[in-house]
Amino acid sequence: MSLVTLKTILDEANAGNYAVPAFDVVDHASAEAVVQAAEVQKRPVILMVPEAAFPLIDTKAFFSFLVRLAEGANVSVVLELDHGQSFAGAMQVIHAGFSAVMIDGSALPHRENIALTKKIAEVAHAAGVSVEAEIGHVGGGEGSFEGSVVDESLYTKPEDARQFAEETGVDALAVAIGTVHGVYKGTPKLDLDRLAEIKQCVSVPLVLHGGSGLSDADFRAAIAGGINKINLFTEISMAAVAQSLEYCKQRDNRLHFAELVLAGQKAVREIAFRYLELFGQKR
Repeated sequence: MSLVTLKTILDEANAGNYAVPAFDVVDHASAEAVVQAAEVQKRPVILMVPEAAFPLIDTKAFFSFLVRLAEGANVSVVLELDHGQSFAGAMQVIHAGFSAVMIDGSALPHRENIALTKKIAEVAHAAGVSVEAEIGHVGGGEGSFEGSVVDESLYTKPEDARQFAEETGVDALAVAIGTVHGVYKGTPKLDLDRLAEIKQCVSVPLVLHGGSGLSDADFRAAIAGGINKINLFTEISMAAVAQSLEYCKQRDNRLHFAELVLAGQKAVREIAFRYLELFGQKR
């Protein structure tokens, strides 16, 4: 237990036909809430920090806090860079003690994505760190509130996924089958037939980005189809804000800041608990 690699827990999820939720955290309270929920559930969990959030936080202090939190947990915890955009960003989290890197070259031409991912994988694996990458492109922006629609032309092609996994040596592969980052505009419709084809072509665990907005039935179908990791952020972040605002209203804004933080943390813990339970059920 405690801090483990992404490969360790996703290989187990792949063999057991279940999924592990992955939560973006950019503050101490949310990270603590997710780990608390996982400890009650006695299930593994993944904490992620997106590279786009680096300017918003004191990375040195926050990364050190996350490593201590993971190492002291009573369950298996993965610390992962989410949507890494650069070699420098990947090296930064590896040196900080993270156990996984997600490098996102999905907006690059296919061969350039392979080249970047392979370079990151060689260095990360030498340091005992797992690597996740993305083939195809999941639309929308991380944490966006504007609402996004899917672009089917960017969905993952099964043969591309096979080639990518073989040439890069990644430990997990994020695929585009109908989700978006941030708020979903319209009703999600997952391409489960495409997922089945990809699963036949690729042996490594598969990842679904953009989990906010999907129904429980969508999640169950995706996991049954071979998804082993599901990323979540926008829904949980918005719920924490809503619960904090409601608490302020109930108290007529007469409260201490710590109480406000605890109200938001409670929302994160409750939602994390629900997804840990939902995804961890055997299919």
